[in-house]
Amino acid sequence: MRAPAPASERALPIDVVSDVVCPWCFIGKRRLEKAIALKPEIPVAVRYRPYFLNPWVPRAGISRADYLTTKFGSVVRYRANAERTVAVAREEGLAFNVDAITRQPNTLDCHRLIRWAGEIGDAGRMKQRLMELYFTEGADLTDNEVLAGAARDCGMDADLTRRRLATDEDVDTVSADAEAARSAGIDGVPCFILGGVFAISGAQAPDMLADAIVRAVAARDHDDAAAAALGAV
Repeated sequence: MRAPAPASERALPIDVVSDVVCPWCFIGKRRLEKAIALKPEIPVAVRYRPYFLNPWVPRAGISRADYLTTKFGSVVRYRANAERTVAVAREEGLAFNVDAITRQPNTLDCHRLIRWAGEIGDAGRMKQRLMELYFTEGADLTDNEVLAGAARDCGMDADLTRRRLATDEDVDTVSADAEAARSAGIDGVPCFILGGVFAISGAQAPDMLADAIVRAVAARDHDDAAAAALGAV
């Protein structure tokens, strides 16, 4: 029997539980990418998991002003709090244009699109494109033409995407995955689950995430060694 590959040669799964309309998820994705770049010797496999930051927003979406008033009390109060987030995003090379956003979407269809992009291996690219459309360009992510355009930008068939969006394909699957995250106790995003061993909540600094990646691999090595020892008994 062929021995399993050493842990150092196997990709460490990193599950990213997040939503495309969460500004700290926008920042957290960039920081995770920087963390991975800090440890090029460790292969990883990033998987994007759905989360509904605002499950109460209707499928058709609502105006941004109504959303901010409902969630934060007023648009003015939100803007005062958003200044820090905008500045942090800028430090990471991201553009968060608060004034460009006029529509607050329900993100079910966005997560379906990310899932479908994963079929061709580009879930991360789709995630990034949707976030850029929302935070930087102020696009309406409830508009199927916007989503079809995102599909085209990511190398997918726009016409096929339109047809799939018009159906209920994967609605139940995405909804169940998002609910599973909440049931597991995830109540804040982004949440990074490293190798099924460590869960890190929040857009932590790249060096902290890089350190967690190293520790997750070490934990996997230890578990593999323990399993091998038991098997030899």
